Amino acid sequence: MNTILLREKAQLMRRLIMQSIAEAGSGHPGGSLSLAEIMSYLYFFQAKLHATDPLCPERDRIILSKGHTAPVLYAALAAKGYISEAETLTLRKLGSRLQGHPDMRKLPGVEMSTGSLGQGLSVANGLAMGLRLQGKPNKVYAILGDGELQEGQVWEAAMTAAHYKLTNLTAIVDYNGLQIDGHTSAVKRVEPLADKWQSFGWQTVTVDGHSFTDLYRGFHTERDGSPLVVIARTVKGKGVDYMENVADWHGKAPSREQARQYAEMLGVSKDAG
Repeated sequence: MNTILLREKAQLMRRLIMQSIAEAGSGHPGGSLSLAEIMSYLYFFQAKLHATDPLCPERDRIILSKGHTAPVLYAALAAKGYISEAETLTLRKLGSRLQGHPDMRKLPGVEMSTGSLGQGLSVANGLAMGLRLQGKPNKVYAILGDGELQEGQVWEAAMTAAHYKLTNLTAIVDYNGLQIDGHTSAVKRVEPLADKWQSFGWQTVTVDGHSFTDLYRGFHTERDGSPLVVIARTVKGKGVDYMENVADWHGKAPSREQARQYAEMLGVSKDAG
């Protein structure tokens, strides 16, 4: 595992997130930024993906259930080379393939059109079951938000995955503790999170979602015949100091000047992207 490369890709994603949302004038930076290391780890180490073909039949499937954080998905696709960095600047613009919530009909590399929270794990179950029925070794990764766990459908899907022992499925919870209305513990408490997943029949592991070493430990936990959930503790707005742990940045766009300053802080030309 090349942690230097993974760190560089995560920083690239953060720059593209800031620039694309600033250019759009709307979007969700907080929960996109908190996922940068997780997406870097998945796209550049953990998941089996083709170098140039996002629709390769032998690929693993990555579903971003928390679809409002589409900017990090588009940033990952750009970092992977599936789309250009320039296209990320078309986020939310009329006629763009990069809608405010990902649309699998428009953009190869998007495995599921998401946005209505709570549905991604159900679709991941179906993909995992289908791949197993076909005798294929492909894996499925479903990324959920912690606020999303307030949706009842998540737990119906959790029961289903455990019942069918979907060992080719891994769920990842972006556990940053904040949602649009504030702390998840105040809006609707989801704790005790690990115990809850375990009671639904899942193998659980809690990691630092910004540490590649810890992510490796979580994803390489010895499987016990159950689906695995990696509960990744993260910081909302990670990497942008004035956004970190501030719920107000859940769905508020930075200005173009703020995006430019962030790029310069990373040592990137203001004309990059």
